[in-house]
Amino acid sequence: MTTELERLTVRLREFARVREWEQFHTPKNLAMALAGEVGELVAEFQWLTAEQSMSPDPDALARMRTELADVTLYLVRLADVLGVDLMAAAGDKLEDNDRRYAADRYRGSAEKAPPSPPGA
Repeated sequence: MTTELERLTVRLREFARVREWEQFHTPKNLAMALAGEVGELVAEFQWLTAEQSMSPDPDALARMRTELADVTLYLVRLADVLGVDLMAAAGDKLEDNDRRYAADRYRGSAEKAPPSPPGA
């Protein structure tokens, strides 16, 4: 069974291939483009209060949606170029966070857990 993420990955790969953009889609370039798009998303929130950010006006929400799409596309393309299974990596990270942030200790807290040891 093909997932939505797999279909998106293949579609992005084909999008780049037919335009002969693979030469430009190095991990460095994709990471830099991703950072730029994250910056554009952050700019949409820059002067909002915390309350305003919870319910942006329709125009702002439309811009945020576009920036979220850009971030997603670059992230998916970067993972593909690096050969990283994005869903597996996210699942592994969530399991690591579950171990590091015990609910009974961190519930309602913004405290950071100590870093995981290398290879953990």
